[in-house]
Amino acid sequence: MTALGKLFRTTAFKLSIVYLVLFSIGAGVVMTWVGWNVRRLVDEQIGATVEAEINGLSEQYAQGGIRRLVDVVERRVRQPGASLYLVTNFQGQSIAGNIIALPPEVLRQPGVRETSYERMGEANVDRRALARIFVLPGGFRLLVGRDLEDRETLRRVMGGALLTSLFWLIVIGTLGGLFVARRVLNRVEGINDSARAIMQGDLAQRLPLAGANDELDRLAINLNAMLERIQELMTGVREVSDNIAHDLKTPLTRLRNRAEEALRTSGSTEDYRAALEKMIEESDQLIRIFNALLMIARLEAGAERGNLIVFDMAEAARDVADLYEPVAEDEGVDLTLEADEGCNVRGSRELIGQALANLIDNALKYGAPDMPGARSQVRIEVRRVGSGVEMSVADHGPGIAAEDRERVLGRFVRLEGARTRPGSGLGLSLAAAVARLHNGAIRIEDNQPGLRVVIAMPAAAGEAGAGPSK
Repeated sequence: MTALGKLFRTTAFKLSIVYLVLFSIGAGVVMTWVGWNVRRLVDEQIGATVEAEINGLSEQYAQGGIRRLVDVVERRVRQPGASLYLVTNFQGQSIAGNIIALPPEVLRQPGVRETSYERMGEANVDRRALARIFVLPGGFRLLVGRDLEDRETLRRVMGGALLTSLFWLIVIGTLGGLFVARRVLNRVEGINDSARAIMQGDLAQRLPLAGANDELDRLAINLNAMLERIQELMTGVREVSDNIAHDLKTPLTRLRNRAEEALRTSGSTEDYRAALEKMIEESDQLIRIFNALLMIARLEAGAERGNLIVFDMAEAARDVADLYEPVAEDEGVDLTLEADEGCNVRGSRELIGQALANLIDNALKYGAPDMPGARSQVRIEVRRVGSGVEMSVADHGPGIAAEDRERVLGRFVRLEGARTRPGSGLGLSLAAAVARLHNGAIRIEDNQPGLRVVIAMPAAAGEAGAGPSK
C-alpha cells in the first residue's frame, strides 16, 4: 500500500472527512437560511416603498384627477431608478409609464404580486418586478412596482459566496485532514516500530511520546508502564532461574555428599541417624525456600486479593512482636514496639504478619552493632502518616549501602556480610511482594546507625475485623 493510500485509510482522515461533510451541510443550511431571510427583508422593503408611492399617487389623483396623475407619473419615469409605473384606462390601454409589456392577467388582479415585464427602452428583455395594481375611480388602473434585479444580484452573490466557501472549505478541510492523518500515522508507525522491536525480544524498547499529553501519549505512558512491569517480571524470572540454579545447587550438593558420606563412613545406627537428621534439616531448608518462592509467585499474581479484610495493623504487629520476644531475649536483643491507635488497613493479616516476621528475623540476624559488648536493639513502629499507615523495623547494625538497597529486594540476593549466616535471600523479596499486593511500597532507609525498613500502605476506613472485601 502506498503512503497516500495509508493516509486515506487512517481513522483520523476518515473522521476529518466526516466532520468536513457535517460542517459543509451546516454551512449550507446556515447560508440558505440567511439568504431566505435577506430575500424576505428585501421584499418587505420593496413592498413598503411601493405602498408609500401608491398612497402618494392616489392623493395626486384625488386632487387633480387623471391628468395630474399622468403628469406626476411622466416626471417620475424620466428619473433614473428601479421604480416602475403604469397608468391604463378601463380598457387596459397604456396612458403613461415606463412599462411596455405585461402578462394580460396582471392588470385584472388588484393587489401585490411578482410578475415579468418589459421596460421602455429595453424591448424583448424579460425582467422581474414586484408590483401592486391599484384600481382608481373611473376604471383607471395604476401599477407601481420595483425591479427585482438588485434582489437577484444579491441572490447570485450569496449563492456564489456559498459555493466558493464550500469549495475552499472542502480544499482546506481535505488538506487539514491529510495533515492531521499524516501526523497521527507517523505517531502510530513509531508505536508499531517499537512494538515490532519488543516482539523481536527487545524488552527495553519503549513506545515514543510526543510530549503533547494527548490520548496517544496517555496510552503510550500506560503501555510503557505495562512493558516496564513485564520487563521486571521477565527479568525476575531469569534471575530466579539463575539464582535457583546457583543457590540451590549448593544445598543439593551438600545433601548428596552427606548421603554418600553416610554410606561410605557410617558404621553404626547412631551415625546413620545423625546423617539422616542433617539431611532432613537440609531438606527442610529447601522446602522453606520453595514455599517462599511459591508464596511470592502467588502474591505477584494477585491470588490472595480475595481474602482481604479490614484490621488494625498495630494489633497484628503486637502479635508478631510477642511471638518474637522470647527469640530476641535469647539473642540478647531489646525488642520494642511503638504503635498509634486506629491504624486500620484493608489486607491480609496473615501476609502482613509474615512480612513483619521476615523483617524482624532479618533485624535479629544482621542488626547486631559493630561495637563489641553493645546490646542490640530492634524497634518496631506502626504510625498513621497522612492518608496511609507505615510499619517499620529498625536496628543498629551495619546497615545496607545506598547502592544495594534496591537490589536486596530481589530474590536470592544476599550481600557479602550475610553469606556466612543461614538464610535464603527471600525475606525482603517476600515483604516487597506483600506491599505491592496491598497497593503499598517498601522503603529501605538509613537508621543512623543501622537499617530501617518501612512498609507503607493506604489506610482503610471501617471497623477492624470486618468481613472479606467484595
